Amino acid sequence: MTTKPPATKPPVTKPPVKQAQLDERCTTGRAICIDKRTDKLYWVIDGNVQYSTAVRFGSAETPTREGAFSINFKSRDHVSTLYHTPMPFAMFFSGGQAVHYSADFAARGYAGASHGCVNVRDKALVQNLFNESRVGDKVIVYRSAK
Repeated sequence: MTTKPPATKPPVTKPPVKQAQLDERCTTGRAICIDKRTDKLYWVIDGNVQYSTAVRFGSAETPTREGAFSINFKSRDHVSTLYHTPMPFAMFFSGGQAVHYSADFAARGYAGASHGCVNVRDKALVQNLFNESRVGDKVIVYRSAK
């Protein structure tokens, strides 16, 4: 009596993980890369995404500027002198615009907007980013292609 070898199943292939559409300026050095199309912030070192998080931006009246900047000042317990609101873990990159934790974003989500800053709702993550980033690190604010 002859037996057939067991039928082999084709290997299961998983679809590729969608990679962040990083701006080319984010592929070298240390950079906070912020994609306004996907509402995502990426902490990138030498082109490798360390972690990412959801963010929100300024309104039409007070938009978040796009372009290449660098962290020029950091303030752990900052309070806005214009709006008198807390800006914990603020990393300033363009005038008064900064990446920082927002209790309002954490509570209300995308129902609100900033006055031009990049709001982060994950307090532990933004604290970690604040601790890891340095004055002089790049901040790239862009809009990726669809």
